[in-house]
Amino acid sequence: MKDLLLITPPFTQLNTPYPATAYIKGFLNTKQITSFQSDLGIEVILKLFNRGTFQHLFEKAYEEQSIVSENCQRIYQLREQYLQTLDQVLLFLQGKNHTLARQLCTDNFLPRASRFQQLDDLEWAFGNMGMQDKAKHLATLYLEDLSDFLVECVDPNFGFSRYAEKLGRSANSFDELYEHLNAEPTFIDDMTLSILKQRLIQHEPKLVCFSVPFPGNLYSAFRCAQFIKRNFPDIKIAMGGGFPNTELRSVTDERVFEFVDFISLDDGELPLELIYGFVLNGVGELKRTFILENDAIVYRNNSTRSDYKLQDVGTPDYTDLLLDQYISVIEIANPMHSLWSDGRWNKLTMAHGCYWGKCTFCDISLDYIKVYEPLAASLLVDRIEAIIAQTGETGFHFVDEAAPPSLMKALAMEILKRKLTITWWTNIRFEKNFTQDLCFLLKASGCIAVSGGLEVASDRLLQLIDKGVTVAQVAQVTRNFTEANIMVHSYLMYGYPTQTVQETVDSLEMVRQLFELGIIQSGFWHQFALTAHSPVGLRPKDFGVVPDLKKITFANNDIEFVDGTGIDHAQFSFGLKKSLFNFMHGIGFDMPLQEWFDVELPVTTIQPDYIYNCLQEDTVFKTRPTARIVWLGSSPICTQTIKSKKGKIWEMLTLKFHTKTNVFEITVDRVHGHWLYDLLNRITPQRNAMTFKQVKADFELQSSDFELFWYSKPIRRLFAQGLLVV
Repeated sequence: MKDLLLITPPFTQLNTPYPATAYIKGFLNTKQITSFQSDLGIEVILKLFNRGTFQHLFEKAYEEQSIVSENCQRIYQLREQYLQTLDQVLLFLQGKNHTLARQLCTDNFLPRASRFQQLDDLEWAFGNMGMQDKAKHLATLYLEDLSDFLVECVDPNFGFSRYAEKLGRSANSFDELYEHLNAEPTFIDDMTLSILKQRLIQHEPKLVCFSVPFPGNLYSAFRCAQFIKRNFPDIKIAMGGGFPNTELRSVTDERVFEFVDFISLDDGELPLELIYGFVLNGVGELKRTFILENDAIVYRNNSTRSDYKLQDVGTPDYTDLLLDQYISVIEIANPMHSLWSDGRWNKLTMAHGCYWGKCTFCDISLDYIKVYEPLAASLLVDRIEAIIAQTGETGFHFVDEAAPPSLMKALAMEILKRKLTITWWTNIRFEKNFTQDLCFLLKASGCIAVSGGLEVASDRLLQLIDKGVTVAQVAQVTRNFTEANIMVHSYLMYGYPTQTVQETVDSLEMVRQLFELGIIQSGFWHQFALTAHSPVGLRPKDFGVVPDLKKITFANNDIEFVDGTGIDHAQFSFGLKKSLFNFMHGIGFDMPLQEWFDVELPVTTIQPDYIYNCLQEDTVFKTRPTARIVWLGSSPICTQTIKSKKGKIWEMLTLKFHTKTNVFEITVDRVHGHWLYDLLNRITPQRNAMTFKQVKADFELQSSDFELFWYSKPIRRLFAQGLLVV
């Protein structure tokens, strides 16, 4: 028996669990509240994609005569080949059958339907991939063929990372969702509910909590809640997560509470603790929680208790989740997308909220952005070590809104200090504090990729967005990351209010140059969406947009609007994405921008060497006295030598360094050499790094002219080999 059952409804990711329930379970552990967590998404996928289930589905589709398209007819005719290979393909994607890769990469092993038609076009993109990655991509196409069969012949709402998403997206009214919930459950519903029933019988929870991060989880969450209400009426139901936090802040439709008893907003730890107490006692305080009282929805926020600090919510707990059964897929030839969908990543947060918190398209009025609270690096690495011990996985995705550079530096130092070997990536702002030396430090700690918003690559619009960066600055920062061998993904935006066609063309030219110079490796275009809780949504007149203010009783976030420019920005979508796809794979740089579009465009006003010239600007800076001096290399071997010239003799010291890839030497006078040898052994990450001021003072105890020595040619060689100023 458990106090709480924590559920992520279908579907989020195939390769790794969405972290919300793991965060909550870790918190509940600190309160001695017992819980069990279940990712119904992966459990349903595993029950669905196996030989036995698909044998039944093929028979069902044939009997119901639901096979219409030529594509599904082909899949049905090849059903024996699908049934023979399906279980082995799943095992391969779970990392349990590596040798199958050689079979998967042959032309006649997997049955192929319409998804493989893009293979000829993509062959050049995947030509340099290793065999395992190419096999994953082919296996992914194979599963997508079967998903097309499911959509046409079994359940039109099916999708690998979402289910019935259209019912949750911009659902200003509950009517359509309510209508579907009162219809007969689908095949996928029945499968989901059978797993849910097992969990309810097994754990006998007092409270079931649904985490709903996305519109694609909403329908399944309500369908599961409906099942509990009908079959286990004594169990109470709470809902929280990203979707309620952004979409249900003003819900007024009482029918919602036919399915749930509580909807909590924002950070879930304290609200859930209070909800649990309320369930046990029938009364009590609540925090940021909607309930139904006297047939009316009431927002209860009568607790005077403060939310828990990030340091006090415990370490995420991945117990109960089927960590060895998640499926790694490679859907498209996009380096960052492959990180999202390939491999098992432990999720952690460096800092709650966003330290910048100004971007005008962002929900900066809501707590998940507005309330900024960083975690101490030592505690963060304590949690990293605890999760590694629990899961056996050393890959980490830090899910911050924008990881702060100072905390990333402290994290990297702590990882290196403890001699941990991990792999990690996160989201950032392309700000000037990401110097070349800091990027090298992050790489040394295991950072492999960053993603950040260039948004609209136009200085005028970046200023209107209040992004706090310029295109030139973004170029310099992405260059720093790239030179440290950290992959850079850029979020790109088009259709921002007041954006002209000329600015769209010029933005694309900026992006073209960034990719051509190789300082961005991955990107994705998004069309601007007006959200209710952003500065644009709260003050639309200031940005020249007219929102469609319809009556809203359920979901309220995405708002339809009319841009004062009258431009239909959707007409640029295909050309922007097609050109970007080619740029990511190193082709099409010489094509005129017009060639990517079916609509007439003006010629770009951006000079073809604009980004190149931005990178030629010397970054003039003075080393801060408080900057930390770090040596990432090994201790050198010292050899004393004598140097003479015109009868004058100098005692010299040669320091020989072995790096991972080469050997190099520097020679300095004996006194300075011994000081340098001692310094390098004192400023490794395992010891307390010294500040620039301390290094200078230490040098001047025995010699003068510190700057002359520090900026000499031998020391500059060390800067190129692991001596960092961060």
